[in-house]
Amino acid sequence: MALSRIWSAFIIIAIVVASIKCFFFGQSDIFNWMVIGKADDPANPLKIDGLIETCWTAVNICLKLIGVMALFMGFMSIAERAGGIRLLSRLIGPFFSKLFPEVPKGHPATGHMVMNFSANLLGLDNAATPFGLKAMESLQELNPSKDTASNAQIMFLCLHASGLTLIPVSIIAIRSSLNSANPTEIFIPCMIATFVATMAAMLIVSFKQKINVFQPVILAWVLGISSIIALLVLYLVSLSTTGLQEFSGILSNGLLLLIFFLIILGALYKKINVYDSFVEGAKGGFETAIRIIPYLVGMLIAISLLRTSGAFGIVIDGIKYVCALLGADTRFVDGIPTALIKPLSGSGARGMMIDTMTTHGADSFAGRLSAILQGSSDTTFYIIAVYFGAVNIKNTRYAVGSMLLADLAGIITAITLCYMFFG
Repeated sequence: MALSRIWSAFIIIAIVVASIKCFFFGQSDIFNWMVIGKADDPANPLKIDGLIETCWTAVNICLKLIGVMALFMGFMSIAERAGGIRLLSRLIGPFFSKLFPEVPKGHPATGHMVMNFSANLLGLDNAATPFGLKAMESLQELNPSKDTASNAQIMFLCLHASGLTLIPVSIIAIRSSLNSANPTEIFIPCMIATFVATMAAMLIVSFKQKINVFQPVILAWVLGISSIIALLVLYLVSLSTTGLQEFSGILSNGLLLLIFFLIILGALYKKINVYDSFVEGAKGGFETAIRIIPYLVGMLIAISLLRTSGAFGIVIDGIKYVCALLGADTRFVDGIPTALIKPLSGSGARGMMIDTMTTHGADSFAGRLSAILQGSSDTTFYIIAVYFGAVNIKNTRYAVGSMLLADLAGIITAITLCYMFFG
């Protein structure tokens, strides 16, 4: 119900704002841009796709996802038949049994969630989505009410949406291409902000589900992960920009190939029919990618209307006006559009970040803040549409509110860190 109200609000607000602009401010072309506008049209004032192009974009995303889904779900199928997922579930079980009390020990869902979190941590977005969708399907098997999100599904999705990432390589590359004097200077604030958002998501959902986060097992895992991240930061700050990018590529892509290698070796040891297992799993990837099309189209058209109507510009101007009225520093406001668009559209937020850095400079306060915000949050509504849509969940309960609160924690942390690191 919450998602339905948000979706309806997006459309209503967008059309009302556009109508006011059309009839009171003489912007007669606004309805045309909202429906048939193309981002690559030189005459398009907002450089944003309209409804028709957005529908094509949604379908293209799903079509491109088919191959990736087939690849990773194929290997996932091999790992399941060889017992790799069960082994992973047993290793992480003591921690997950406390955080996901409804998931039985050793259940495959645990292994799927670990694979998803690991892919996110390494910045492997293409791998994270198939693993995440597989985790949602596994959790759906345990869900007693198939059209309502379970506690475990909400906890998983909120942790996933917090987007804990070690090194934001793509953002560093963009800053480098825009002639930043020190492109890597934002990776520590990004890492800290995503870690805070992840902890906020865990605490918010745990409070709602009455999970005691001060249990020794949970504390041990959280402190252990925190220590590993701290040690990694100490090592990474000693690397040059080129060294950091090379290390990230070796770490992420090397680990991915290592996982594939170990899966095949394990399957051969267990005498599994590797190719048939892969094909069987790949079929599921195709079906899942097709199934999410209507959910993704619905969400993206609402976001498109909200953006093309200019509602975001009104919000930004309002924030800047209030800050100026209160005598507060308004420098952060120029970086805020990235944070507002990121929950709605990853590509839109990336474009906004580049626009901010191009306008104000990659090493300006606004440019640095937009980069940190881009690296410290995730596309919340895209995730909701795709992941809940894949398992036909209609009642998302408190998932949306929890994700947005975690996003807010990440945004506040990002702004605070930007002032601390860059003044």
